Amino acid sequence: MKINQAVQILAYRSLYMIVYTLSLLPMTFLYAMASFAFFLSYYIIGYRKEVVFQNIARSFPDRQYGELHRIAKKFYTCFAAYFAEIIKSVSVRTEIMDKKIIFENLELIDQYVNSGRNVISCMGHCGNWEVLNFMPYKIQHDMYAVYKPLKSAIINMLMIKLRSRFGMKLIPDQSAVRHILTKKQSPAIYLFLADQYPRIKENGYRFKLLNQDTYVFSGMEKLALTTGSAVVYLHIVQVSKGNYKITCVPICSQAEILNKREITQRYVDLLTENINEEPYGWLWTHKRWKT
Repeated sequence: MKINQAVQILAYRSLYMIVYTLSLLPMTFLYAMASFAFFLSYYIIGYRKEVVFQNIARSFPDRQYGELHRIAKKFYTCFAAYFAEIIKSVSVRTEIMDKKIIFENLELIDQYVNSGRNVISCMGHCGNWEVLNFMPYKIQHDMYAVYKPLKSAIINMLMIKLRSRFGMKLIPDQSAVRHILTKKQSPAIYLFLADQYPRIKENGYRFKLLNQDTYVFSGMEKLALTTGSAVVYLHIVQVSKGNYKITCVPICSQAEILNKREITQRYVDLLTENINEEPYGWLWTHKRWKT
């Protein structure tokens, strides 16, 4: 067991050094690599192309084929560029990141935390959602990202390292409830990517998302109700290549005053707006509507 763990740590450190070395390359070169990756994934390999086109067509039934095709193609282009930006974030100077990422209405989160409430900040896989790792640099409170550990221990260690560079703290999804309940005296911000296909399908949490009946993760709402948290949606759009704007949109200041499903319904509505504003930015490779 100890030998296996030592091998994993060595592999992780070697992989990190490779990624760090790549991050030192000029952004133009990294984007060139991303363009090549786009060409391979879109034209040669056709990575999940059937899933992507099916998801987009079902989500926008009133749009013409040519427009659906343009959305899909731009999605693959941006998706490849996101990886280049993530690699660059390993070593890029903080002041450069600060210029590329605009946060709007952060004072709302400050207000909630200063009043003694935890903040559940929810979002979708829109734009380069990994830029949220920079958010702890912009606020004066602890911020935790709730994540699902990856099957590969090596890749999991790498992603924890990359995501924590600017102060983000990570909590495995199975530990989130216990963590928040044991930190009642220390209000903080908890980040949830809540648009993934839920492990447990609950009929009470089935909503219309992009014209389709969709099971939605209920844990975010239930946790907010249990802890009496405020809830905020993080609206992400790409202003220009490599530049993003994140807007904090209030869902509720006190979860306990809302009815069951109301927080999730508001989340679904805001996510829908986010996707409609920038349809190529959502993670269309995700098998969101499983049968």
